[in-house]
Amino acid sequence: MKDRTFVDTNILVYAHDLDAGNKHEIARGIVLELWESRSGMLSTQVLQEFYMTLTRKIPTLLAKPTVRGIVKSYFNWDVVLNDADALIVSAAFSRNAATILTEDLNHGQYVEGILIKNPFKAQAEGNP
Repeated sequence: MKDRTFVDTNILVYAHDLDAGNKHEIARGIVLELWESRSGMLSTQVLQEFYMTLTRKIPTLLAKPTVRGIVKSYFNWDVVLNDADALIVSAAFSRNAATILTEDLNHGQYVEGILIKNPFKAQAEGNP
């Protein structure tokens, strides 16, 4: 299934962080589309980082029970169980992802045959 999209932590956080402005709108749209197409994937590493960020690091923290419920809902996606050495790219590779959505890697680069996309790149460059 090469049409699968691996979602990195930052994209997932922006989708749920109402204070993230335009990044929230973009990420929310992406996540909703992935829910509808059932083509989203992530890893336990992403879910752990997501939980920590929403309960400890964003301006308007979310309640822990709320975030636990959100995390539980993402177990309906394809979730890669990380081992101690797993990284985002290796987790995506292990499930044959076609794309990784992230701000943390180089947009347009291919890693292990997976296209890296930063969905906020146009915004960062001042394009609509």
